[in-house]
Amino acid sequence: MATIGYWVCAPFAALVRLFYSVTGSYGVSLILFTLVIKLILLPFQMKSKKSMVRMNRMSGKMQEIQKKYANNQMKMQEEMQKLYAEQGVNPMSGCLWSFLPLPILMALYYIIREPVVYFMNFGTRDGGLAVLESAKQLVRQLGGSWTVMSNGADGPYAQIEIVKHLASNGSDPAVQSFFAANPNWINVDYNFLGLDLSIVPTEGFQMLKTGITWAAIGLLLIPLISVAFQVVMMKTTMKGQPTEGQAAASNKMMLWMMPLMSLWIGFTLPAALGVYWIAQSAFSAVQEYLLGKFYNGKLEEEENERQRLIEEDRKKRQEEGRKRQEEQRNQTAQKKTLKEKRQEAQEAKAAKAQKKKTTTSEAGRVGDRPYARGRSYKADRYDAE
Repeated sequence: MATIGYWVCAPFAALVRLFYSVTGSYGVSLILFTLVIKLILLPFQMKSKKSMVRMNRMSGKMQEIQKKYANNQMKMQEEMQKLYAEQGVNPMSGCLWSFLPLPILMALYYIIREPVVYFMNFGTRDGGLAVLESAKQLVRQLGGSWTVMSNGADGPYAQIEIVKHLASNGSDPAVQSFFAANPNWINVDYNFLGLDLSIVPTEGFQMLKTGITWAAIGLLLIPLISVAFQVVMMKTTMKGQPTEGQAAASNKMMLWMMPLMSLWIGFTLPAALGVYWIAQSAFSAVQEYLLGKFYNGKLEEEENERQRLIEEDRKKRQEEGRKRQEEQRNQTAQKKTLKEKRQEAQEAKAAKAQKKKTTTSEAGRVGDRPYARGRSYKADRYDAE
């Protein structure tokens, strides 16, 4: 597990080491490290933010479903899942990416706490431990020491103490020989803005007993600044989210939990981690504000465009319906006209037939007979003359 942890931390350590070699400032290198990590994760966080903004905009529909199916949890879940599918929303995507800074924090903690093994890059974990043993022997030769636990194990920040001890004795020939034999060794300068970033801020209370100094006040301010930026970041993230229901309760819990966790991180871990957490919260707040503004505007444009298309489709269907009605009226009128013509023709034909049947010339009439065929009837036509 230790070897796996080493290779997980190795890329982060290389990035911090690169910025430290360029800037020469441990604090600046941590800030730049945070910025680059945020940029690397930006595509994933953009997708997450878009999903969160879309969920915020459909909170009204979600509340309607919750009220409508308050007594039927199964039906409520079905309707919620259907709504998520229709809107293309994954309710868990926002939560997943919001927790990413925590594993990075853990990796950075080991990089800061064990600079010889992780930060200086001696090839492998075993290679770093071998160099560390040589450094310990050299510190003993110089009459120095480091914190040892009651069980005989090195203290949690023993490697930082060893690095500082050798850096403060850099002019010693033995130390210079050690540096020459281990060219990857880095005399890390933990000072930043007059503060020692390798110190745990709780030590600031002990430092105040000897006098009020910026070194003590600055250390105590780091956790408080971290909390302030975390609150700003959480409020920016939750802006526009539901204020009622289960989601609202979860948001309120996060609003309290994350700042309290920042306070714990700031006071119990080296100040360098507090600098990272402040930078992380500050960059996140700016990112959340800009992405929220961008996606709210974009989704509003999409909704307006969707509404426009719906309106155009409605007008088109109305126009098509009007045309169909007009065609039906024309066809009805045409059918009526043809029917009338046929009826007129039939009536004319019947009148003609009736006229032909009842009309004859007086020459054809014989007594009561209406007509006689052929020539006029003569009773004595065939009598002998």
